[in-house]
Amino acid sequence: MVVYSFFIFDRHCECIYIRQWLNNVSSATQPLSRPVTASSAATVATSVAEKPTSGSRLSMAEQAKLVFGVIFSLRNMVKKLCGPEDSFLCYRTGHYKLHYYETLSSLRFVMLTDIRTESLKSSLHQIYVNLYVEYVVKNPLSRMCHPRKSLDDLNGIYN
Repeated sequence: MVVYSFFIFDRHCECIYIRQWLNNVSSATQPLSRPVTASSAATVATSVAEKPTSGSRLSMAEQAKLVFGVIFSLRNMVKKLCGPEDSFLCYRTGHYKLHYYETLSSLRFVMLTDIRTESLKSSLHQIYVNLYVEYVVKNPLSRMCHPRKSLDDLNGIYN
């Protein structure tokens, strides 16, 4: 399993953590993505988290906005197609797979991996329970609601 990047979004839709290990998308043209749901009723969606064709690199803030936009759009589409009881788990393109986990407090954990990786829902849940809750929520020095800061400042808090 190759992990390309990891994101945590708070309940205000702001990216509070980004960690990038590898550049995940290398080609300019991407195939359609396929969302995977609990009932797998939704079968077609286009990927909007593609790299631009001009060859320019996206900043981490821009990449986080695109990833959240994809998640938000696919989540809404799955709810409309499948009903409120189904949830969006992951989707795959020809170059990467996006895994998604949302907590009851509306924290969103997103991991981009290679396409051969199985579902990471349980792994993302374990990251939330064993790492985030233990080292962020239970930390008296950690601020739970962040004022608007740059991503570099927020990454410094959690690194």
